[in-house]
Amino acid sequence: MPTTGKNDHARKEELPSTLQRSGRKAQDTFAKTYDSALESYDHDEERAARTAYAAVKHSYEKVGDHWEPKEKRGPSDKHAEEGVRSTEPTAGGVDANASKEHLYKLARELNVKGRSTMDKAQLVEALQKASTKATRKARSK
Repeated sequence: MPTTGKNDHARKEELPSTLQRSGRKAQDTFAKTYDSALESYDHDEERAARTAYAAVKHSYEKVGDHWEPKEKRGPSDKHAEEGVRSTEPTAGGVDANASKEHLYKLARELNVKGRSTMDKAQLVEALQKASTKATRKARSK
């Protein structure tokens, strides 16, 4: 799993693929949080990875096969707001707290069919599916 190198930046080849296709700041956020959490949680890699993804989701949203900075920092969905014991589903990196207009714009960028008739919850779900599909396609290359 990812660690920071001598230059204090993420070792790109050790990052999850979606972060490899993202900006350096998102990569560094993940790697630095992962390293710190690994020490804090007695080298529990799964817990460290969950913590690192939570840190990324606070400032970035998944758009297609990569992460982009969010318009506004903060929890990305009800699950993130409530914490680890939440029974709410996660939005999978989509910023479900963003405006409907923002979600519609992303749906247009990802060519989501039927977006003009969708409500906000439907846009979030469609963006999750489109991002998952884009990630799967990018990994198969």
